[in-house]
Amino acid sequence: MEEVKRSTDIRLVRKAIRGSVDAYGELITIHKGYLYRMAYLHSGSEDAALEIVQETVLKGFHSIKTLQNPAVFRSWMTTILIHVSSDYYRRNIPFSELPEEEQEQENSGISAEERLDLYAAIRRLPEHYRMVIVLKYFDGLKQDEIAGIMNIPRGSVSSYLTRAKKELRKSLEEGYLNG
Repeated sequence: MEEVKRSTDIRLVRKAIRGSVDAYGELITIHKGYLYRMAYLHSGSEDAALEIVQETVLKGFHSIKTLQNPAVFRSWMTTILIHVSSDYYRRNIPFSELPEEEQEQENSGISAEERLDLYAAIRRLPEHYRMVIVLKYFDGLKQDEIAGIMNIPRGSVSSYLTRAKKELRKSLEEGYLNG
């Protein structure tokens, strides 16, 4: 199933690189949930996340012809999203807090209040630490993939993860973050 999805993505990416607006639109439809989740994790605001995704999609559309390897489309879009997110917060207000009404997820194992504290602590991290935490623990990427997206050595990813977790432990009461 995953292999079929991947080959469909690659086929669509190749069409998009050749100028197919419809293929690019299909790719965005396939990946819009992922892009929104990533933008929301960075911003903590629905409005900011929607704006970040919109700008990411537009920038991706304008530069899709520069994509060399169709198999890395999602990582390529993530890189664009990271840059757009950084630019957004340079232009706008600092990171806002997540809304208090966030619903508790049944399988998360932590309360909504603990999750809000965690998200707020993540948003207080320096940008490069925040990025590796989000990519590793919220998107499930491997350190090599993170290194490629952030254009840094793998050793830096490992170092950033270690330092970011140390910072989070300082920010949170004991027991919120395992590992």
